[in-house]
Amino acid sequence: MIPRPPPRDGALGYLYLPPYRIQGVSIAGEATSIQIPEMDVCFDMGSCPRSALAAKFCALTHGHMDHVGGLAYWCSQRNFQGMGPGTIICDARIEDDVRGMLDGYNALERQRTPYEIKTLSDGEEIQIKNNIMLRAFRTEHTCPSTGYVILEKRTKLKEEYVGLPQEKLRELKQRGTEIVNHIEIPQIAFTGDTLPGPHLLNDDVRKAKIIITECTFFEPDHKKRAKVGMHMHVDDLAEWLRVTECEHMVVGHISRRTHLGVARKQLIEAMGNELAQKVFFLMDHRSNRARYEIQEEEARKLEAEQNKP
Repeated sequence: MIPRPPPRDGALGYLYLPPYRIQGVSIAGEATSIQIPEMDVCFDMGSCPRSALAAKFCALTHGHMDHVGGLAYWCSQRNFQGMGPGTIICDARIEDDVRGMLDGYNALERQRTPYEIKTLSDGEEIQIKNNIMLRAFRTEHTCPSTGYVILEKRTKLKEEYVGLPQEKLRELKQRGTEIVNHIEIPQIAFTGDTLPGPHLLNDDVRKAKIIITECTFFEPDHKKRAKVGMHMHVDDLAEWLRVTECEHMVVGHISRRTHLGVARKQLIEAMGNELAQKVFFLMDHRSNRARYEIQEEEARKLEAEQNKP
């Protein structure tokens, strides 16, 4: 008998939830790194897939190695590829530790890899694109932890001024009259590893169109284990989903001990089939590939219809 070859590394998880792509890897205890290409951001960097290099921002939820293990490589490779310094966003409570880790790599390599760190405390925000903000919110885990919400900021003309000529609107603005309402639209919420709690019920999170979260435990007798590790159990997920307004919920951080078929079965038992249709498992490659093929076919048909003479 000759030795078996090593196991193949799995493909990245991928979902197209228009208009956003959700891609990356998230396996409990091993690596979490989830990228939103349209927003130039990657949440956590437990490993660094090549595609994640394109992200200008890396928003860290906490300092566990399966969430930061690829951070130095991300910084180094962006520099090596001539893509400019990466910007790391993290909780102010872990800034010194993140710098210490990266300084250790710099000392080991005998070279200086450029990077920036921006810290956010609870409720603070940073602009990542035009009219797009990344806002932090505190979560509950076994170490300092934070989640993030991507918000689109819009202005809308107040109803009483609709129909007025531009000259009149300019005149009102010059007088200091506020003629618009400022609107915040939560697009994507990313919780990282966390216990359930009030932080998941604030409007930024609850009303996000897409929620990306973790669910590490599915077995009925693992509720105590979830609480000790400060993770989510599928029953927590079901209770939370019932009060959210999200269109889609993406679940990662499932461990290798849980078969995805079992996870889906437990999910349906916990929340019912109708509600479970909102939930996607990031690492369910077979189901996600089949869904994408349907999306491709629908897009081809629509294009053909639009191109008819």
